[in-house]
Amino acid sequence: MTDWEKYQQIRREAAFTGLALLVLILFWCWAGFGLAGVDMEIGGLPLWAVTSSIGVWLFAIVLVKILLKFVFRDMPLEDGGKEGSDHE
Repeated sequence: MTDWEKYQQIRREAAFTGLALLVLILFWCWAGFGLAGVDMEIGGLPLWAVTSSIGVWLFAIVLVKILLKFVFRDMPLEDGGKEGSDHE
């Protein structure tokens, strides 16, 4: 993988991570504020409290799994044959 391809992959990963963060924030707003008017309880807690805390946490795990499966690639970040001990 050339340096340019590595750079492009890193930019792609950063962009999709930022997009995932935006989606997570929107979900958090919907789960907290959007469900505030729903009169339902889970374990004695209002639905909005459960979805805006535990629900967002679970949704974040799903987003990370999606990023890992479709966006992130395992690649060496150092140059071809050079090792860290060669640099001074």
